[in-house]
Amino acid sequence: MACVSDESWVALPKMLSERLALRQEDRHDDEQPSFFGSESTAYRLEKVFPVYALGIPKPDSDPVNPASVSGDPIWDAVREEAKLEAEKEPILSSFLYASILAHDCLEQALGFVLANRLQNPTLLATQLMDIFYDVMMHDRDIQRSVRLDVQAFKDRDPACLSYCSALLYLKGYHSLQVHRVAHSLWSQGRKVLALALQSRISEVFGVDIHPAAKIGEGILLDHGTGVVIGETAVVGNRVSLMHGVTLGGTGKEIGDRHPKVGDGALIGASATILGNIKIGQGAMIAAGSLVLKNVPPRSMVAGIPAKVIGYVDEKDPSLTMKHDASKEFFEHVAVQCRDTRSAGGHSSERAHRST
Repeated sequence: MACVSDESWVALPKMLSERLALRQEDRHDDEQPSFFGSESTAYRLEKVFPVYALGIPKPDSDPVNPASVSGDPIWDAVREEAKLEAEKEPILSSFLYASILAHDCLEQALGFVLANRLQNPTLLATQLMDIFYDVMMHDRDIQRSVRLDVQAFKDRDPACLSYCSALLYLKGYHSLQVHRVAHSLWSQGRKVLALALQSRISEVFGVDIHPAAKIGEGILLDHGTGVVIGETAVVGNRVSLMHGVTLGGTGKEIGDRHPKVGDGALIGASATILGNIKIGQGAMIAAGSLVLKNVPPRSMVAGIPAKVIGYVDEKDPSLTMKHDASKEFFEHVAVQCRDTRSAGGHSSERAHRST
């Protein structure tokens, strides 16, 4: 049984009007009419959010059954948060209802949100909804990843207030999920469509991920702005990437030419990692670093070019998101730097005397 039954595949205006009618019948006569019970709500939805009134095409084949509502805690949390937000901010009620509460599962709501973010005059929201829904509802790996990703945002990003806010507003999450769809299309041989989605991700979100790139689950793209991930790049599970990160090549070489990032790695803001090199499991790349060589597991690298400056205690620094080191660590690094410079100065002095 799919999350959307055959009977529910109707145009959104009809679906909204039916649900509004049920709410109106449930309301007692002595109660004040709520926003959802207003007769003008459907009209307002069509006027304020016109694309929401467009129909959703029915898929050609039966989709894979995702977790049911009662067995999907992420979707349950999203719906409850949306209801609370609608009560707090009535001006957003129609938006929250059309984006979340009118849908029956996370995949449908996510596809709806993404389609409305990426639409343009020649790539219609209805077409995008059809693409997203068809791919997500037939791919169990994507169904799992979209939930682990939103959990990663909720757990690791202090600016992420709720699951609902990640689903609705965070472009790092949005760009990551569109990439998952584009990667699936690329793997099916639908490369032109995958590249079209890549182009829209770059234009709308400022994130450029080649559809052939392989990205694990439980990923955090914090902010997302300026992230570039090349064609043959591989990103493991539970990785956190800050804004401005580049996983790129070193020139015009072809073939396998992009970095491979191990599980649990934490890559700081504006870090540039170039070439077919390995970033070890649990490694931490300091912000602004230029990495051109392999990075050992659980090591901390920094600088231009980056060098190993220490090791991290955590198995997965991506989960703790601790970008800084202790005062003692930096004092140790400073002493080593001073001793190195002193040794270099003494060597120069001895060389000068010998001449």
